[in-house]
Order: sequence, then structure tokens, then C-alpha cells
Amino acid sequence: MENLEKYNEAFTEVFGVSADALNDSFSKETVEEWDSVHQLNVISNLEDAFDIMFDPEDIMELTSYAKGKELLAKYDVAL
Repeated sequence: MENLEKYNEAFTEVFGVSADALNDSFSKETVEEWDSVHQLNVISNLEDAFDIMFDPEDIMELTSYAKGKELLAKYDVAL
């Protein structure tokens, strides 16, 4: 599985959406279901998928699909 597929799967599992729904405007502001529990579940899925551990500051910043891509780059994960 490619990294982008793993990344998308983290969101599709947590939010129950298809990969087609994911884009840079998919965020805390635009997704009604996005709450702290969903955010932590996405973090957990990403940590498992990419064998990384996010810093607490990064966990707080992951409030959108686009921001998640930025944060993964910080951990040398290419999408």
C-alpha cells in the first residue's frame, strides 16, 4: 500500500467517508463530526500506519487533511 493510501485510510476509517471526500478543505471547520476523539483516532491510525510518534504540539495542530500532510513531511513521510 502506498503512503497516500495509508494516509487516506486513516481518515476514511475514522470519519466513515470515501477517499473521494478527502481534499485540502476537509477540516475541523468543514466536517461536523470532527471532534477531539476523532482527531486522536486519526493520530493513532497515522502513528500505527507510519511507525511514528507525533509530538504533543503536532497532535494539537492536526486539524485538517492538509495539515496532516504537512506534519507527516516533518517526520520524513513522503505522500
